Amino acid sequence: MLSCYFTTVGFYFNSLISVVGVYVFLYGQLYLVLSGLQSALLIKAHHQNMKSLETALASQSFLQLGLLTGLPMVMELGLEKGFRAALSDFILMQLQVASVFFTFSLGTKAHYYGRTILHGGAKYRPTGRKFVVFHASFTENYQLYSRSHFVKAFELIFLLIIYHLFRKSDGKFHVMVTYSTWFMAMTWLFAPFLFNPAGFAWHKIVDDWSDWNRWMMNQGGIGVQPEKSWESWWNAENAHLRYSVLSSRIIEVLLCLRFFVYQYGLVYHLKISHDNKNFLVYLLSWVVIISIVGLVKLVNCASRQLSSKHQLIFRFIKLLTFLAVVTSFILLSCLCKLSIMDLIVCCLAFIPTGWGLLLIVQVLRPKIEYYAIWEPIQVIAHAYDYGMGTLLFFPIAVLAWMPIISAIQTRVLFNRAFSRQLQIQPFIIGKTKRR
Repeated sequence: MLSCYFTTVGFYFNSLISVVGVYVFLYGQLYLVLSGLQSALLIKAHHQNMKSLETALASQSFLQLGLLTGLPMVMELGLEKGFRAALSDFILMQLQVASVFFTFSLGTKAHYYGRTILHGGAKYRPTGRKFVVFHASFTENYQLYSRSHFVKAFELIFLLIIYHLFRKSDGKFHVMVTYSTWFMAMTWLFAPFLFNPAGFAWHKIVDDWSDWNRWMMNQGGIGVQPEKSWESWWNAENAHLRYSVLSSRIIEVLLCLRFFVYQYGLVYHLKISHDNKNFLVYLLSWVVIISIVGLVKLVNCASRQLSSKHQLIFRFIKLLTFLAVVTSFILLSCLCKLSIMDLIVCCLAFIPTGWGLLLIVQVLRPKIEYYAIWEPIQVIAHAYDYGMGTLLFFPIAVLAWMPIISAIQTRVLFNRAFSRQLQIQPFIIGKTKRR
């Protein structure tokens, strides 16, 4: 029965449950640190000299290494080749960053299996088993993995940063709890570029940046393919929501509500709130969000009506908007003691809230897309994707600036080719020229 389960739907279901477990664990930690419950538990444990929590986490952290999950593979290889060969193969796989590949693959299976269960629309997903020697552009990777990996990785990073800022535990406790999640988040962000031939070649990075900006700025519409325009890709990426049943849409909205937990918990930790726990503080945070949407709407309307014929007036409106924002920050700093840390916490609170609102309005799109509110929503969605892409691109460009990184990557990717004295670079160049 276990063989039948794991060779059919069980493997994918277990992948989904594994990823959901990570989210449940992190949001549980978020609740503990923001509510003050973690501090109370640690103080009580310290007074009563209780060490059971640290002992449990120490054993759990060993399991997080993934060593025991690789044990069945080692046993199988041991029966086929002998245990010495199995151990050497396992070590070689780790040196070839197989853990990075399989962690990334786990995210792929969990995302598409979960989305298919929720919204339907099952279809074949190519897994790329062929020997790849051509370079995929940054734009292609973003289109393929943005919603399945990059967004989720940024969410994990936000959770980990907040946990780090407000935790009350010591460093050893913190590392034991979070190091495997940091590995998962970094893997989901950078694995496509690590396994991308010539992914850290400087001339490729320059071309990718130009292609990325062109794709982001091109206008979409009827007949424009998703590969040519961000707007067309964004519409196609969310098209499955149009055909979902009511129950699936309700579940989607309920899942999106998790992004509002950040705002509700963090606004009460702002120094500007002076430890005020009144519900009015939370309502004022929504006033800030509504003001931001209003400013975006103002600039968007001015851009459509004035940018082509009245450039001077349009620039004057943008200047006034900028001065109003700067003046607001100065007044809050002087009158309410707004600090730099408060600004960082506000970003950690409002950015997830904005993303949650974008996901909800996508579900409600058939009802609101013909109203005036839809244009600023699309502008904000464009800003989110451009911001995520830029944050993702920056460390890749820094690594590409160092030639040794590209040489190491090529050596790791084509290790067997090098061991057979095969020159792989002409294949890459030849494929690029043919394209």
